[in-house]
Amino acid sequence: MNEPNATSGRLYGVGLGPGDPGLVTVKAAKIISSVPVVAYFAKKGAKGRASVILDRYIASQAVQMALCYPLTTETHFCNPAYAQEMRAFYKEAEQAISDHLTAGRDVAFVCEGDPLFYGSFMHLHIRLKDRFEIEIVPGISGISGCWSAARLPMAWGDDVLSVIPGTLPQEALIRKLRAADAAVIIKIGANLAKIRAAIAEAGRLQDAIYVAHGTSEAQIILPLADKPDDGAPYFSSVLIPGQGRRP
Repeated sequence: MNEPNATSGRLYGVGLGPGDPGLVTVKAAKIISSVPVVAYFAKKGAKGRASVILDRYIASQAVQMALCYPLTTETHFCNPAYAQEMRAFYKEAEQAISDHLTAGRDVAFVCEGDPLFYGSFMHLHIRLKDRFEIEIVPGISGISGCWSAARLPMAWGDDVLSVIPGTLPQEALIRKLRAADAAVIIKIGANLAKIRAAIAEAGRLQDAIYVAHGTSEAQIILPLADKPDDGAPYFSSVLIPGQGRRP
C-alpha cells in the first residue's frame, strides 16, 4: 500500500442527501463552496441529478466535471458486457480525478444520498484510497428521505430491515421479501413489473408504498397497489414497513 503524497490534493466523497437541497449538511455545503474542482456522475446529454442539488452551493470559479456514464440502464454486474464497459468507464473516471489530485487540487466528488451506501463513488474510492487522502462526508440516505417523506415508520423494536436491489431475479426477490420483517426495494426503473409481481407473490402488496423523487418538489407517494402502470424512475423506492414489537 502506498502512502498518500503530502503535496497531492484531497478527495472528498460528499453525500448530498435524498433530493431536497435543504437536506445538504452544513459540512457538505462548506466543502462544495471551497474546493476548486467539483465532480459528479451523470447520464450523457442530461444534467446530473447531483448537479441540480449542488448548483446553489458551488463556487462560481470552481471547475465542474461531469463524468458521463456510457450506459443508461443498469443491469446485473455479472453481465460480462455490462461489467466490461463499466470497468473501463470507472478507469477513465479514476484517471480524470487522479490528474487533478496529482496537480495538488482538492476535488469534491458529490453524489446523492450517502457516498458509501450503494453510491457509485465507492468505485472511485477503492481505486484511489491507497494513493490519495480521502475524506468521506456522509449524507442523508435516499431511503430515509423516502420513508420520512411518506411519514412511514419502518422498523419497530426487533424488526430487521432489509435493503433489496430490484435488479435481482424475481425468485430471489420473493425469497428475500418473505424473510424480511421490513424491506426497502431500490433500483426500480424498468424492474417495477417484476418487483410488483414478487411483492404480491410474497404476500406483502397490501403494505407496499411506492415513492418516486422522495423529498423533492416532484415527489410521488402512493400505495403500490394503486399505481396504474409499471413506469418508474430508476431512483425510486418501494417501502414495506415492519410490524414488530411496540409498547
